[in-house]
Amino acid sequence: MARTYRAILHGDRIEWIADRPNRSEGVEVRVTLAEGEEPYLDHSQGAAMAEILAELAQRGAFSAIHDPVAWQREQRQDHPLARPDE
Repeated sequence: MARTYRAILHGDRIEWIADRPNRSEGVEVRVTLAEGEEPYLDHSQGAAMAEILAELAQRGAFSAIHDPVAWQREQRQDHPLARPDE
């Protein structure tokens, strides 16, 4: 049975808007473009995100990161990929 989920397509990436498929493996999809419609923006998500970020700050979740710029640069570095024959 086919289910419908709302999402925004960014190039070759899908950003789920609300409900999303509960699957960990890949699944075939069919994408129908909603031409002429305004992009869906749920501004309530911003408030929820602000709440979560405030809670993380209160808990000191990122206190071990002394230099955020250096941390981000390190995260973006290419890492060797695992080869299937190894």
